[in-house]
Amino acid sequence: MSGKVYLIGAGPGDPGLLTLRGKELLEKANVVVYDRLVSPAILGFCSPKAKMVDVGKMPTHHKVKQSEINKLLVQYAGEYPSGVIVRLKGGDPFVFGRGGEEAIELVAAGVEFEVVPGITSAIAVPAYAGIPVSHRGIATSFHVVTGHEKCDVTLNEAKDQDSKFSLDFEALARCPGTLIFLMGIANMDFIARRLLECGKDPKTPLAFIEKGTTPYQRTVMATLETAGEVIARENVTAPAITIMGGVVELGSSLAWKKNLPLSGKRLVVTRAAKQASGISARLSALGAEVVETPMIETRTLECPYAIPAHSTGSGQAPAGISFDDLVNFDLLAFTSVNGVESFFTQLIASGRDVRELAGKKIASVGKITEKKLLERGIRCDYVPEDHTGEGLGKLLAEKSTACELDESRILLLQGNLADDTLLNLLPRATRWVVYETLPVAELQEWKKDAVASADAVVFASTSAVENFVKSMPQKRPHTSFCIGRMTESAACKHGFETVVSDETTMDSLAKKIVEYYS
Repeated sequence: MSGKVYLIGAGPGDPGLLTLRGKELLEKANVVVYDRLVSPAILGFCSPKAKMVDVGKMPTHHKVKQSEINKLLVQYAGEYPSGVIVRLKGGDPFVFGRGGEEAIELVAAGVEFEVVPGITSAIAVPAYAGIPVSHRGIATSFHVVTGHEKCDVTLNEAKDQDSKFSLDFEALARCPGTLIFLMGIANMDFIARRLLECGKDPKTPLAFIEKGTTPYQRTVMATLETAGEVIARENVTAPAITIMGGVVELGSSLAWKKNLPLSGKRLVVTRAAKQASGISARLSALGAEVVETPMIETRTLECPYAIPAHSTGSGQAPAGISFDDLVNFDLLAFTSVNGVESFFTQLIASGRDVRELAGKKIASVGKITEKKLLERGIRCDYVPEDHTGEGLGKLLAEKSTACELDESRILLLQGNLADDTLLNLLPRATRWVVYETLPVAELQEWKKDAVASADAVVFASTSAVENFVKSMPQKRPHTSFCIGRMTESAACKHGFETVVSDETTMDSLAKKIVEYYS
């Protein structure tokens, strides 16, 4: 009756390199036991209800010993009968990841397990630096070696004590292919000197690649004879891999990731989870590490209600609506994507369909909402140049004054937190509240840490700003990118340096972010 343990490789860092199987399991996991090298963007795939257990290791300090991690997996499998227990490891579990040790412990305890391979940093990290591990005419083989040896002996003692090490330096020195050392920066000076002693060419090119596949990736070039000097001078630190051989020289012309405009930036996206993917994908493609941190969630109301004409500020109680009343309106005004989704969900649930809108005019607050309506086969008649509630209200008020519209037959489709801007400009219109906006639960500690170290935060609504400030009252990014003037105003109020998009579209916002960092 114990739960099942999944040993999942998270890959080298880029969340796009996580396997589909890995993502599927993270979304349903009851417990996630994760390492420090796992990207916050990957942890963001985990269910908000999952128990998150940080067992991260530093090169000189093991936060939780491996033997204790093994026991934790058995323990959680027992505590969660039929549950999904994920052991999330950087790279691949079986490539110097000690996944075999964990699997042996699970077998001994009678716990069912599955291995979900990950992309190893040995191949992915050089590729992101433009270095192929094999190349015709240069290297016909590659060899992955652990550099994490206890090399606490002097060079003079080494020849007599090679038997104490698993590395066969004589064989490695003779190897004509590419050598890839994982976890070896602390010992690389010793390793390089031993290879020199064993006859390897001192001019052999080396590349040290820090934080590979992440926005903070850095490549430092050296040769075998200058390895130790370069590590010290350039302050090369873990996590980093070393790649050695002629293929390294290809990196000078094939490096592609460092040219991405947002490489090296961590950005927090605060949109509701179901809406975040669009802007997140754009920013990731531009090189940024995106930490999706929804500050609000929207929910379609089962029982939408109306705020009738002339009721603004009157204290009149909201009334339930009937879709039979659509006959009383000539124009439907949508002020958000959420309003579109909720309205049509409720319309279908009531036994009706889009034919109810035949002959009616349609207005949209901006291009994003207009696009969502077009996906449903509905073209907009009115879209203001100023993509705000105020812009929409002024446009419809002008049309009403010109007798093109009857203000009393305008229906506004909004959420529960919408302000009275539209009703103040259109006092005889009717507002239907078709969805509600709710703040998300308190952020988990791992996400707070990721947000605190981010370069900037992306806001698409005033409610997202307010909830973000409540969740992160102190340590938070100083810079914010905002969609719309009202969102910008809310961010300014809380002390953010603000940059606002020229248009209320994700493309415009992404362009503005690139311009800011260029």
